[in-house]
Amino acid sequence: MGALSCRAAKLAAPVLLAVFSFVTPAFAANPAISPADTAWMIVATALVLMMTIPGLALFYSGMVRKKNVLATMAQSLAAVALISILWVAFGYSLVFVGNGPLLGSLDRWFLAGMTMDSVNPAAKTIPEGLFMLYQMTFAIITVALVAGSVADRMRFSAYLLFSIGWFIFVYVPLAHWVWGGGFLGAAGVLDFAGGLVVHLSAGAGGLVAAMVVGRRRGYGTENLSPFDLSLAVMGTGLLWVGWFGFNGGSALAADSRAVMAITATHLAACAGALTWGAIEWSVQRKPSVLGMISGAVAGLGTITPASGFVEPWHGILIGVIAGCVCFWACTWLKRRINYDDSLDVFGVHGIGGMTGILSTGVFATASIGGTSGLLEGNPHLLLTQLYGIAVTLGWSAVVTYILLKLVGLFVPIRVSMQQELEGLDISQHGEALQ
Repeated sequence: MGALSCRAAKLAAPVLLAVFSFVTPAFAANPAISPADTAWMIVATALVLMMTIPGLALFYSGMVRKKNVLATMAQSLAAVALISILWVAFGYSLVFVGNGPLLGSLDRWFLAGMTMDSVNPAAKTIPEGLFMLYQMTFAIITVALVAGSVADRMRFSAYLLFSIGWFIFVYVPLAHWVWGGGFLGAAGVLDFAGGLVVHLSAGAGGLVAAMVVGRRRGYGTENLSPFDLSLAVMGTGLLWVGWFGFNGGSALAADSRAVMAITATHLAACAGALTWGAIEWSVQRKPSVLGMISGAVAGLGTITPASGFVEPWHGILIGVIAGCVCFWACTWLKRRINYDDSLDVFGVHGIGGMTGILSTGVFATASIGGTSGLLEGNPHLLLTQLYGIAVTLGWSAVVTYILLKLVGLFVPIRVSMQQELEGLDISQHGEALQ
């Protein structure tokens, strides 16, 4: 009986081997996909989404008046919902599929052809679907950032139409030009996590929007102080933590470069907060909470393009520079030009993004990102970075102006005087804080 069983087992072994060799590939993971990288990028994606809701929603709403808190939050919420669908429909494909100098292709229209095992050439160790989601969160927060320049006065319907147009004609082309194989990336422009694509584009668009929409009623003559800075502080904390995914995740791998980027990011935020606070202390005899959180965000935005190319200690220098330059932009420059950028999108993100791009050209270290900057004997990189700034600034400003004029042909961009006085919460959403 034992011999018979042994013989049966020997006969069955080839059959079982054949069955499992046929079945196993259907369940085998793509050997190029790294579980560690995938796990980290899932976390990073969640962190960056958190930057918009609730991070940016709290940060912005804490700095407006009580009658506009819900309307300000609604803009961030709407950006998440609207841009997510547009990104899946065509945004991802136009940015990251195909390598034309101006735009990609529509091969991934509504994610057509994307499978569980497919990867994008830009991120070969994580599933393509995860790469798509991660990049989606960048598009979301960029569009949401612009709204801060026209807080307290833009009609919600106009904001929705403007957001659609701005995403299509500003964000999508710029993201492809820098990150998707377009002409700026091919020229050697370095932007690790969004100094051009996110911060400068939003800042330039915000400045133009503030000028086209006009100043708030009572600007310069009435008290327009923030409703609740504690909300803004909580928002800053969420943004700060989320930025670890924003910059660290841009390494697209769970590796040492991600750690270097996160360290530089944190140090820049610390240095920016301390610098802005110190300047206020010396000028006004008191460091304001608003100033310290503004300095932290300035440091975070400024280190963004450089974070994956510089040494961690460079983050401290860049944070100090950010605190000084952005403070100057939000005070002296703002008064000089006399524009009403409600939440200082241009002064913090626009000027910060521009400063970060230039800092990359100066401090870039070959041992970190593979490219040397000015301090390592490569002045050409600084000129290349200036080229990227000029293209981004010009494109975002001109297209934003055209879009606002076009939107104005369909709906009024600004609420009426009476609606502005009673607040956007009531006039645009029929709700109000009690």
